[in-house]
Order: sequence, then structure tokens, then C-alpha cells
Amino acid sequence: MLTDPLFQVSHETCIKCYSCVRICPVKAIRVDVISELPSIVTERCIGCGSCFRACAPHAISFRSSIDETKSLLSSGGKIAAICDPTISGEFHDITDYRKFVEMIRQLGFTYVGEASFGVDLVALKYKELFENFKGRYHFTANCPSVVAYIEKYYPELITNLAPIVSPMVATAMVIRQKYGRDVKVVFIGPCISTKDEALKFEGDAKIDSVLTFVELRQLFHEFNIRESQLEFSEFDAPLGHKGSLYPISNGFLQAVDINENLLTGSVITTEGRNNMVHAVKEFDSRIEHIRRNFNIFYDEGCLMGPGTSAGGEKFLRMTLVTDYANKRLTTFDKETWNNEIEAFSHLDLSRQFTPDDQRLPVPDNEKIEEVLKMINREGHVDNEIGCESCGYTNCRDLAIAISQGLATTEMCHVFSGHNRQEYIQTLRTANENLASTKAALKESEEQAKHEHEAQKESAEIISTMLQNLLSGVVIVDEHLKIYQSNKAFIRIVGDEAAMIDEVIPGLVGADLKSLLPVHFYKMFSYVLTSDESIENKDVQFGDVKLGVSIFPIRKHKYVGGILRDMYVPEVRKEQIITRLTEVIDENFDMVQKIAYLLGEGASKTEQMLNSVINSYKEPAKNK
Repeated sequence: MLTDPLFQVSHETCIKCYSCVRICPVKAIRVDVISELPSIVTERCIGCGSCFRACAPHAISFRSSIDETKSLLSSGGKIAAICDPTISGEFHDITDYRKFVEMIRQLGFTYVGEASFGVDLVALKYKELFENFKGRYHFTANCPSVVAYIEKYYPELITNLAPIVSPMVATAMVIRQKYGRDVKVVFIGPCISTKDEALKFEGDAKIDSVLTFVELRQLFHEFNIRESQLEFSEFDAPLGHKGSLYPISNGFLQAVDINENLLTGSVITTEGRNNMVHAVKEFDSRIEHIRRNFNIFYDEGCLMGPGTSAGGEKFLRMTLVTDYANKRLTTFDKETWNNEIEAFSHLDLSRQFTPDDQRLPVPDNEKIEEVLKMINREGHVDNEIGCESCGYTNCRDLAIAISQGLATTEMCHVFSGHNRQEYIQTLRTANENLASTKAALKESEEQAKHEHEAQKESAEIISTMLQNLLSGVVIVDEHLKIYQSNKAFIRIVGDEAAMIDEVIPGLVGADLKSLLPVHFYKMFSYVLTSDESIENKDVQFGDVKLGVSIFPIRKHKYVGGILRDMYVPEVRKEQIITRLTEVIDENFDMVQKIAYLLGEGASKTEQMLNSVINSYKEPAKNK
């Protein structure tokens, strides 16, 4: 049972170039709208390996059979290796095919056979099918990617697939007939999709594991197997005849001389990704006019299969294949081959195919037009043409794929290019605005710095002035804790305040209630609560009479107090002038109302003057 998908995409390695999407002939790669990362939709995949070969950062990998093969080889049973004829084109670095055979034996294989005999058997079946024409034209079913393509995307053409097994399967049946049904079979070839094809057969046709040529090279390296250290060894029988030409697309037909003459033949041979797609499409729509069987290989023949080493040169490989075939034919025992063909002619090489329709419903025109509008292609006459940079034939096909959830709008290079230009312009504007803002911020910082320095200088000046005032100044917070005070205040409060000042300069944080009597600090509480000022109130503090003004600084948060020692000469003089001014102002007003306020005005004048006289007498008494 298949547990792992044939291909996987590593999202850690993927660079979102979408080469895989562009090259996939069936669009079996879905791009996530959020992450924009591609993932292979296994059920839609035909195993062609185009995405694997196209992925530059090697983010796509295929299911490895190395551990599975090593497990078979270490099991102790009989293990047979079947080598695809393409091996002669792949291993050009090995000077003699007999050395190559021995290298495979050194891995632990009991038998080493070549699939060219299976090619011969299968080709004979095709010759019989084509020559006994009964009105139905066929596709050859040798390439598993072509078979998967028809099963999934043209299931109505399944009956046109030739009901004949591939050379790989035919050779496995031959091996078990000749060497025992308990033999385990490992196929070695250029194709990755054969890994999935092998899972469809059981019994004598079963393939236990499939190694690509790349994986075989890895095993040679791991076990340090080198040609220079080995002797010659021949392939185990039966040997193929012209089946060695199978890697070249029309070599399959030439193996048994199937007529491919352009005038008289009944078979068209084509190869390659695009040719396969177009061939199947035209077969479906034009077979009544074409009237030919189609011999199709997905790759450029098996020579350039995705399981071969990267960078291979097609025509060099083709030459190596034909040279190998010619070399084998010079000493070929045709009679033995005929006997072997006869011996295995009874094998049932028929097969059936299973429809697996993976075609997605085409969205309605309204939905397609909506997507075209999203990518700014609405109403464009070239929607049926397109640049194909997104991987789809035209803009309309891309819109359909977006509607089907297989693609995203960002895959349209024209659309994403416009978006990038708009983004760049927006970014440029933002950068310009940022530069302007940065300059303004710098200017603002400079201004703020100057203002801070000015404020600091101003604060220092105010603090100096505050400390040199003759009047006591104190600022307290809502808890009657001293926020700031000057030297005059400390002097007025007395020795206790002076002692605290030595420890805490300015009495910062000291409790006002511990420094002033109740009736005094309650005036501060009153101003904090009422937010009303107390001005020029005379307060007796010990032996000193103080002129007190208390006023709010910040509502319910801070209040300030000014305390003036009324006995200090400067303050006394100031008080005399102030109070005389008040008396003059009041009496000037009374002059106008002398008729009915004379008594009251004289009385108040007397009181004020007495107050002034008393303020001068009291210091004398104290002395």
C-alpha cells in the first residue's frame, strides 16, 4: 500500500519561484493563498518528474527506494535486478557493460537481467495489435506517465490504451518463470513514475522495488563499488535482441520492425511534455482524420528521464545506446533468442486500466471574469493568449485555476509587477515622508533641548531667588508632605526643621503636620480641599507673629504657602506701607459716603492705626 506521495515539496527550501507550477502539464501543484507556497496534489500527479527536474533549489524530492532495496538485499533470498536498456546511455563513464553488470552483482543481486528481452516480447504484442486492425486506434502504454495522464484527464480514452503490460512488468514475469516465483525483483531505470506503476501489479508481475539510475549511483558510492576493481560479467539470460533500442522513442517500433513509414505505416511516434499533451488532445478530437496509432513517451524518450543524472546530453546518450545495440548484435545468437521468445510466448501480457477522473469543474464565466478583474485583465483581447509566465497558457486559464483553488493572483507577473511598482512608489513616498518627519523630529528635538536647557536655567534662577527670599516659602502635596521649601521657611519653623534640613535638604518629604501646630497646618488642608486661597492672614507661631498666604497650585494636588515674620524690619516696613495704603484707599472711598459712613470709617481707621502702633510696640515689650 502506498504510504508516501511520489513527490514532496520542502517548504523550508522552496523560494517560491513557481518553476514547478509552470512546468507541470496537469497543474497538479496547488499554491497556498496565505503562505504562497506550492504543494503537490498527489491524486492529480502523473509522476512525470518535470517539477523535480525544474526545481533549482532542490526543494522537490521523490520517494526513495534505497532503504527498501537494501532491506531486500539483506534478506537472504534470491534477488533479481532488471536493467532498463537506457542504462547504456546513462553510464557513459563505465567503459564496458560487462563491468557494469558485475558492479550490480557486487551490491548483492543474485541475478542481473536486461529489460530488452521484455521489450522484444511486448513489441511483438503491439505488432500483432496494430496489424490486426479492427477499427480502433491505440496509444502505446509503455510510459507510465502517459497512462496516468489518460486515466486522470482523458478517462474516456482508456479503451484506446493498448491493453498490454510495459516491458518492465513483462521482464519480471519472465524472470519468475525462469528462476522461480520466490525471486524478488528490483527494476533499475530512468523513470520515477515506474515507482507508482510497480504498485499496481501482484503475483509473477510484481515489482518489489524500483531504483532510478541516480539512486543506483548512490548505492555504488555507499558500498565503494568501482569499475577498476572488478572483472567482466554477463547479463543473465534471456537476452534481448533489438529491444536495446527502446530508450529511443521509435526504437520500440524498430525492435520488431513495426511499420512506421510515413506513407504506408499506421503509427505516429512523438515525445516530450508538450507533444504528449497535444497528441492526446488531437487524438481525442481528430482521430477520425488522423487515423493512426500513437506511440507516445512523456520525456524525450527514456534517454532523458527524470531518474537519470542531471545535465545529460540527449544525442550523446542516443549514440551510446545505438553503439551498445550494434555491439551486442555482432555476436547475437538469433536462434537462441527465437527459442526464448517461443518459450515465453504463453505469458499473459494483457492488462486493464482504471479511470481516475481528476478534472476539476470549470467555473462559470461570471466567476472567471471576476478573477480577471482582480488581476486587471478584464476585457483584454489577449486573455486567450497570455505571456505564460504564470505557467498557464493564457490569462483565462490562470483565472480558471485561481477559481479552482490551484493558483493565486500573485502568480501573474504582470499583475504582481504592477503591484510591486505601486508598492515601490508607496514606499518611496513613505521614505520621503519619513525623511521629512525625521528632519522635523530632529529640529523638534533641538528645540526641545534648547527649551529644556532654558527651563533648567530658569528653574535654577527661580530656585536661587526662592532661597534668597526673606519670606518663607513652602509647597506641600495632597498628603501634606513637603515638596519644596526655602531657607527662610526653615529658619521660621525653627531648630527642628534645621536639623532635618541637614539630613534632607529642603525638607523634601517631611510631614508638615510634624513641623507646624494644628491650627496652622489645617489652613493648608483647607486650601487643598476647597481650592480657595487664604491671603494675608496673621498667625501666631510661638513668640512670632506671621503674615501667612496660602494658595492652590494644582487643584487638590499641591498648595503653596508664604510666611512672613512680621517682626523683621523689612517685613514690618512693608506691612506699614501696605496697611496704610489700605487705610488711605478705604478712607478715600469713605469720603464719598461720609454722610452715613463717617462713624464706621473713623472707627476702622482707628483700628488700623492701632494695629500699626501695636506692631511697633510689641518688639519693645519682647526685648
